[in-house]
Amino acid sequence: MFTKQGPTVRELAVQALSSTERGYDLLAPKFDETPYRTPDRVLDAVTRAVRELGPFDTGLDVCCGTGAGIGVLRQLCRERAVGVDFSAGMLAEARAALPPGSEGPAVHWVRADARSLPFAPAFDLALSFGAFGHFLPAERFGLFAEVYGSLRPGGQFVFPLGAPPPVGSRAYWSLFGFDTAMRVRNALWRPRFVMYYRTFRLGDVLEDLTQAGFVVRLLPLTELGLRPDGSPRARLVVATREGQDVSGGS
Repeated sequence: MFTKQGPTVRELAVQALSSTERGYDLLAPKFDETPYRTPDRVLDAVTRAVRELGPFDTGLDVCCGTGAGIGVLRQLCRERAVGVDFSAGMLAEARAALPPGSEGPAVHWVRADARSLPFAPAFDLALSFGAFGHFLPAERFGLFAEVYGSLRPGGQFVFPLGAPPPVGSRAYWSLFGFDTAMRVRNALWRPRFVMYYRTFRLGDVLEDLTQAGFVVRLLPLTELGLRPDGSPRARLVVATREGQDVSGGS
């Protein structure tokens, strides 16, 4: 799963025993050499699907990490793309990978907690990749409300969501084991490292998005494959801000 350029077992252990923020600061220089970085085929599938929803002038990558989602926004937005993350280390890697003067829309990097975004309603598009496991279920509505408050009326918040693995499959037990290990770790060790794969369930997510003020629809990402029953392995969640802001976001 890890390349020779990726983190060592010792480095991963140090990260796992750190806080979420400090852990990602430590992992940042080698993050793109780990399986945690969103695969290009997912980024490309989302880019193609979201392009049909545009056009867009301004975009926001929520929990941008080393900037993979900014690469998507630079293909979709005409004027400006902003990446926000709470890890200074991840933002440093993102900045280094995209030096000033690069072609495309203007790119800005902001260090902030996604649970308290520092933006007025300024964006046509917001997206996020692979970050939601770092938020506890009780924090999810607040996170969505913050994104809602950062979008202009008519703005869209999009993210891919994979179908859950079949109960009893190898993938099911792998995710179950990881989440169990993280719960034990967080019960015994401080500071906590929040990363759970099984807490971001579609029904709960749709309910929280709706309560935050969004109108939500799902688009199949069929190029990422189909399950044995013919349903897509992944969908694109498209949440649109309509009407007045009732969420109390930033």
